[in-house]
Amino acid sequence: MPGPRAAATGQPTGAIGEPASPSPPIPACVGSQLIVGVEPMSPGAGHRGVRVLFSVVGASGGCALTGYPGVDTGPGGPLLHAERTLRGYLGGLPADIDTPPTVVLDHDHNAEAVVEGGAVDAEGNQCPMYTKLLVTAPNTTDTHAVSTTIDTCTLSVHPVTAQ
Repeated sequence: MPGPRAAATGQPTGAIGEPASPSPPIPACVGSQLIVGVEPMSPGAGHRGVRVLFSVVGASGGCALTGYPGVDTGPGGPLLHAERTLRGYLGGLPADIDTPPTVVLDHDHNAEAVVEGGAVDAEGNQCPMYTKLLVTAPNTTDTHAVSTTIDTCTLSVHPVTAQ
């Protein structure tokens, strides 16, 4: 005797003849389920940068990040707010992509955002050395103070991408 037939919709099926349940959407990350760190980047031609790294806390389930983190400077000089930009000297999105991707984080997948600036001002003077960045993951309100060093007079941040 032949087995049960699939529904005629061409869709995957669950129980005999019924469409399969779609996967539930991945929830947006909340600040408390994220670990935020930094990794220095090699300087180049007067540019300075760090990668801001996002991962999920041990017992946390998967979550999604889309867009730009908020980044401000900490101690070392005047307060700088990072300008959001798709791409720059040290990184960002490929030239053919104009929309920040959604990145799903879980225990095997992390995300990053490049933060960069210039090491000298318009007159050629050395910029202040900052020792912390204040980072707020996209679409969250928890700010994480991360220790790093970056000498810069300007600050920009690129969208979160898969690491």
